[in-house]
Amino acid sequence: MQNIRNIAIIAHVDHGKTTLVDKILHFTNQFRDNENAGELILDNNDLERERGITIVSKNVSVKYKDTKINIIDTPGHADFGGEVERVLKMADGVVLLVDAFEGPMPQTRFVTGKALALGIKPIVVVNKVDKENCRPDEVYENVFDLFFNLGATEDQLDFPVLYGSSKQGWMSQDWKTPTTDFTELLEAIIEHIPAPKVSEGTLQMQVTSLDYSTFVGRIAIGRVVRGTIKENQPVSLMKRDGKVVKSRVKELQLFEGLGRVKVSEVKAGDIVAVVGIEGFEIGDTIADFENPEQLEVMHIDEPTMNMLFTINNSPFFGKEGKFVTSRHIYDRLQKELEKNLALRVVPTESPDAWLVYGRGILHLSVLIETMRREGYELQVGQPQVIVKEINGVKCEPIEELVVDVPGDVSGKVIELVTQRKGELLIMESKGEMQHLEFSIPSRGIIGLRNNVLTATAGEAVMAHRLKGYEPWKGTIPGRLAGVLISLDTGSTTAYSIDKLQDRGRFFVDPGVDIYEGQILGEHIRDNDLTVNVTKGKQLTNMRASGSDDNTRIAPAIKFSLEESMEYIQADEYIEVTPQSMRLRKIYLTENERKVNSKKFQ
Repeated sequence: MQNIRNIAIIAHVDHGKTTLVDKILHFTNQFRDNENAGELILDNNDLERERGITIVSKNVSVKYKDTKINIIDTPGHADFGGEVERVLKMADGVVLLVDAFEGPMPQTRFVTGKALALGIKPIVVVNKVDKENCRPDEVYENVFDLFFNLGATEDQLDFPVLYGSSKQGWMSQDWKTPTTDFTELLEAIIEHIPAPKVSEGTLQMQVTSLDYSTFVGRIAIGRVVRGTIKENQPVSLMKRDGKVVKSRVKELQLFEGLGRVKVSEVKAGDIVAVVGIEGFEIGDTIADFENPEQLEVMHIDEPTMNMLFTINNSPFFGKEGKFVTSRHIYDRLQKELEKNLALRVVPTESPDAWLVYGRGILHLSVLIETMRREGYELQVGQPQVIVKEINGVKCEPIEELVVDVPGDVSGKVIELVTQRKGELLIMESKGEMQHLEFSIPSRGIIGLRNNVLTATAGEAVMAHRLKGYEPWKGTIPGRLAGVLISLDTGSTTAYSIDKLQDRGRFFVDPGVDIYEGQILGEHIRDNDLTVNVTKGKQLTNMRASGSDDNTRIAPAIKFSLEESMEYIQADEYIEVTPQSMRLRKIYLTENERKVNSKKFQ
């Protein structure tokens, strides 16, 4: 029996998980000398690289001395909490990373609570001790308090702690005496994380993750809880609803370094990829053929937000996308449901529209961005929070919001959050920064990030996590300004935009194709204004094309997908195609908007 340790690396977003895994892979010589692996090796899809965040959990394994260590790299953002919840089932221990300056953040609390509830043994790593203003000893005390508040057992409270810098490649038991490598961390994993418990009996393995290969189809990934799984073995697949499907294992693969190797059998305790089983879902149990026994079905936290996904019915429909029909969009959403556990798709009265439920703006925007890159064309509506009735009282999701901001602008942040029904709970100094903690409705967070970053000149650091449901807090003011709407279909001219600049700020450049009903900019007043920006200059004997003042146009404001989702109102859509993103009114003509205006009040 080989020595095995299964660990998950958990932390708040941007505290250095993926960098730590990189360095462990380099330290254990997973690469040839002439191989340039680059940085953030595990963030291997384009979206992860662009945003600098982990979205999907990954499995790798390293050999240290005679022990195999299976490492699971998890996402740090609260919106991908569903991803973290399910992969913790594969681990016997967690390495909790905490930033030496920021200390435990909302997401640290969320993932730590999940790990402690499963009875998993933690190792705490205070990372980034090479940062200015860092306070490792204080952070260690904060982590201890966090564990205590989350109801950790005595064994869990007696956690080993290491200090170091993933980027510089060292870990030590004392942050004042740096070492040169990761030996102390790997020794601590072998010493403190228990080997997998092996109970006697027939085969049991829960599918906690999945992969896809164009050659063999869907691959089930999970940990063998008991028994042995062999190549060509007949097995029973036990579904969530208790239904049993007979199947056969075609191939087994174990994780080795960054890749996988084919093996003939796998014993309990190891993490394995199984090829050949059809129709499985995450949470299903692969069990013995004759006497199948089911493992406890996973329960994932409920979604808190929904958005309307519908086909693109604008005048520019089908010009840029490859997949544009309602069948294409529906099939793609169904495919996403297989691996994205925290997502729900609900049909609406219209056959061309669906309500998609998710954990938050980022969770939904990553799905939209992925679909857009695959060639889909669609429209999405304004994000809405999910309201529940609890004991006859209308309740809404409430979030815990943490903002670190320079002291001289903290007043502006408090004002912005309290306008949106937020309550200030804690205010304390962290070096030159003010640390603010609020309780705020999820509705209030939609659109808040833009305003806070503008008010603080981009220096605020915001993080939030779902706290629970509380009674409805009342109305929250929406967008204050109206929008500029196109009167005509055509191409924008610099001449028209120049003459209309005193009416507001534009989102489009000159020479861009637009259609009637498209949102072109933000009005300086609170009402919507229809404008014509396709009109050129009338040329006569008296007027030459370039003799009067050269046009001076302010640069167009460009929104990211999340900013657009936070900006639009109930009577507006975002049109998303592989090449462009446009804001538009649901009803394109002035007349239709007047007739239907009462629907959105």
